[in-house]
Amino acid sequence: MSDGSRPGEVVADRLPPEQAGLVFIGRIRTPWTQRSDCPRQGRPDGPVCRIEIDEPWASGGALDGIEAHARLELLYWLHLSRRDLLRQSPRHHGSARGTFALRSPVRPNPIGTSIVDLVGREGAVLLVRGLDCLDGTPLLDIKPARGGTADTATA
Repeated sequence: MSDGSRPGEVVADRLPPEQAGLVFIGRIRTPWTQRSDCPRQGRPDGPVCRIEIDEPWASGGALDGIEAHARLELLYWLHLSRRDLLRQSPRHHGSARGTFALRSPVRPNPIGTSIVDLVGREGAVLLVRGLDCLDGTPLLDIKPARGGTADTATA
């Protein structure tokens, strides 16, 4: 039993890893260049950040109608994060917790998400507030946030 299994256990053949096939659709521009400077969670009164959309989405109509939504959900790839911790000790907590019990960027698949306020649009650039990621973070997706249409948003 060289695989470490105990008597009576059954071990599956190792399956090959699958490729997710993620495509970056742009970059996020924020004022933060180091994780220690980055806020723990985005704030609606935070700085205006830029979402720069790449081709073919920039000129292909992918942003058409986006202005009808006051709030957006951004999904992004936390490209500088470690991916190997099972338990973590957050900076402002005294005890370690499991990775999946935290909003830490250190994850097996470092996907970040933020609900942001859409401040404006300049062609293929969205201006938003409420981010908490580093400058240059690759953008995975943009979705309208629930209840975030311009007619239902509150000032």
